[in-house]
Amino acid sequence: MATQRKLVLVDGSGYLYRAFHALPPLTNSRDEPTGAVLGVLNMLQKLRKEESPDLIAVVFDAPGRTFRDELFEEYKATRTPMPDELRSQLQPLLDSVRAMGLPLLRIEGVEADDVIGTLACEAAAQNYDVIISTGDKDMAQLVNERITLVNTMTGSRLNRDGVKTKFDVYPEQIIDYLALVGDTSDNIPGIPKVGPKTAAKWLGEYGTLDKLVENAAAITGKVGENLRNGMKELELSRKLATIDLKVKLEQPFETLKVGDPDKDRLRELFTRMEFRALLKQIVGDEGPSASAAAAVTSAEPPAEGAPPPPVPRNYETVVTAAALETWVAQLKSANVMSLNVATTSGGYMQADIVGLAFSVEPGAVAYVPIGHNYPGVPEQLSRDVVLKALKPVLEAEQPLKVGYDLKYKGHVLKRAGIELRGDKFDIMLESYVLNSTAAKHELGPISRRYLGIDPIAYESVAGKGAKQIEFNQVALDTATNYAGEEADLALQLHRLLWPRLEALPPLKELYENIEQPLVPVLLKMEQAGVLLDGDLLRKQSGELATRMREIEAQAYAAAGQQFSLESPKQLQEVLFNKMGLPIIRKTPTGQPSTAEDVLEELAASYELPKLIMDYRAFAKLKSTYTDKLPLEINRSTQRVHTCYQQAIAATGRLSSAEPNLQNIPIRTPEGRRIRQAFVAPKGWCIVAADYSQIELRIMAHLSGDEGLLKAFSEDRDIHLATAAEVFGMTLDTVTADQRRTAKMINFGLIYGMSAFGLASRLGIERSTAARYVETYFQRYPGVRRYMDETRQLAHERGFVETVFGRRLYLNDINARNAALRQAAERAAINAPMQGTAADVIKRAMIQVAHWLSQSKLEARLLLQVHDELVFEVRRELAEDLIAHVRELMSGAAELRVPLKVDAGIGENWDEAH
Repeated sequence: MATQRKLVLVDGSGYLYRAFHALPPLTNSRDEPTGAVLGVLNMLQKLRKEESPDLIAVVFDAPGRTFRDELFEEYKATRTPMPDELRSQLQPLLDSVRAMGLPLLRIEGVEADDVIGTLACEAAAQNYDVIISTGDKDMAQLVNERITLVNTMTGSRLNRDGVKTKFDVYPEQIIDYLALVGDTSDNIPGIPKVGPKTAAKWLGEYGTLDKLVENAAAITGKVGENLRNGMKELELSRKLATIDLKVKLEQPFETLKVGDPDKDRLRELFTRMEFRALLKQIVGDEGPSASAAAAVTSAEPPAEGAPPPPVPRNYETVVTAAALETWVAQLKSANVMSLNVATTSGGYMQADIVGLAFSVEPGAVAYVPIGHNYPGVPEQLSRDVVLKALKPVLEAEQPLKVGYDLKYKGHVLKRAGIELRGDKFDIMLESYVLNSTAAKHELGPISRRYLGIDPIAYESVAGKGAKQIEFNQVALDTATNYAGEEADLALQLHRLLWPRLEALPPLKELYENIEQPLVPVLLKMEQAGVLLDGDLLRKQSGELATRMREIEAQAYAAAGQQFSLESPKQLQEVLFNKMGLPIIRKTPTGQPSTAEDVLEELAASYELPKLIMDYRAFAKLKSTYTDKLPLEINRSTQRVHTCYQQAIAATGRLSSAEPNLQNIPIRTPEGRRIRQAFVAPKGWCIVAADYSQIELRIMAHLSGDEGLLKAFSEDRDIHLATAAEVFGMTLDTVTADQRRTAKMINFGLIYGMSAFGLASRLGIERSTAARYVETYFQRYPGVRRYMDETRQLAHERGFVETVFGRRLYLNDINARNAALRQAAERAAINAPMQGTAADVIKRAMIQVAHWLSQSKLEARLLLQVHDELVFEVRRELAEDLIAHVRELMSGAAELRVPLKVDAGIGENWDEAH
């Protein structure tokens, strides 16, 4: 059978606009904008590699009017003119595409959509598979069994079912759908107030726009009236939305073949634009000097570069003792091996091993099944035989182990009697340390980002939803490909990522001294779990339910009617229509907002919003904690076992999930009561130790401000000291309100709060808040200097660093959008402090865990909650534990000011905190 032929059509104009708005604004050393060109060219390279088309065309809109402008003078009239920074990049892009040998089309009098539509239909009629690379929803009308849409920026693909899932209509209904909904970007009128849901509902009921028009009289309400009033413009909207499939083209689609690149022209173009990596990739040249390249890429994380060529795969299913013996011998003689452990489920406390995959060279993988038990499964080696043979290898420091999420693999191996050692290279953490602000650090995104490979999805081998099977039910050959691929990709990714970390010594040290040594510490904490009093939580749930009913009755009395306190729509009706409360803000659909901050502002003057806020707070406590946490108690251990995630927060903070034990509120009595359910076994107690004002201390260290350094070195109350400075008073005359204001200033400035934000928080005039901030900076000039210098450095380099070298890349630091740019500037100031605090407590955890292991003290580290560590310890040893923990936590970093640690003892977490 002949191989299926493929045509790829690229919406070049769409690519250009999306690259311009989505990517950081790069310039070359001449200050010429180049970012959009680079973004489009990289997307084209990625698309060609992923699709390997027989034919391809990059299609751009031509200048001048089209037939749609003749139909409707206001067509696209609402569009803003092309920005100068983008217009200047269009010609270099067109020149670059042509020089790369890619067919480029710009047809006068028609839009790129019409050219693409015509070519797509012609090729599909000749049995070509057609891929249209675009983000334009209009193109969905072209989708059929031969034509698929691909969005290169998101990686999504739309076939016929995908169109139905996304728009709730089929491709053949898209034109009618667009005619009803309209399009603000193209100024297509549509029917007023008819949104996507209404349009999809009508087309689902009537099938076509013509049938809907025939039955327009049956559509009730205001929306029906809008439909009938707008019918005279419907046909115009439909014509404007319809892609012309019969454009006269001088060039048949069969001629759209990739030509040889014009290397001289590319060298000229890429040298001027300073695309060093792209020039090397396509032409083989290094291009501009390193200093020029640095000027271009200073705002970018380490370049991912072109993916390496694919590696031939040879995945073996090991079902004989001889084959296993051969592989074990290979592993024992290897310096590095890649490991994957396939399990029945995702929960580390319940998962059973189904099979193990390993590799020592890319492409060559063994999968040893030991737990597949579906009907007709081929004979497998026994679990005991396999684990006994692999135990010496897995428990040895050599070979070094490579894998994805080695902590999880350590858990399931430990439950099988194997202590994983030599687990040095976790590609999830390598990716995270290299660039924590990358979207995700799961295997799929990392593989796509660096290898250009989309791994096999679990759903494709096990199904999804109610029909999903456990991995032990997956056929051996399918399981070998799936489990083996993870081991294979992990090894390939390690060989790419580790040299990049080695090229950046501070990041390599961060990985080797903090992130990787923390893995066994977290594993031990997760295994230990925390004892929970489920009966107490269930009792609290009942009390919260009673309190919620009381608030409900009060709310009904305040409103003069019954309504659902959990319905935003009914709340809008009562608060704004019936009671006439002022509308603070509207939702994107134009409705009065009932968001938390809106209710908080209204609560200052009105009773009902305050009651609603109280109700919501209690409802959240009940649903998130008192109802749910008892269900998380493990039957075997009678404890709750969370999962600490290292590769989530960009600043380096740990995250807790399944369940999240880091966000239990402590500012309300009800929230603190939940902590009372975290208890110690009989004869033991809870110890909580937390850093005092660590981020302010780090601010003092980073800024070097003499006033702050002196206040902390003398162990003064920093908020009291700040109040005395700002209000020009002595320490003994500062009032509680003044200290509260100073506390808000101290912490607000860390998070980049403006005078406007401070005024809002304190309920004071903006001018007063501005005066407080200005006085603060006069008293602590080093803080202002640090903030100004940090912002400037962030603009120049595109990233900021913690004391220990952790980098936070700021993708929007030079964005044209002021809101995005200002948010990035606030992050630039806060991230070094929050990130350093995260690094410090991780270092403390590693040192504390080492001491506990060496001392054999009867104590366990249970929880980490940002700046706090929670232990359980024999009651008589609590003071000894506190003394050592204080010393270790205080010495976890050498700063210009001392780190202070508060600690407490209690029967439960609330008492100890």
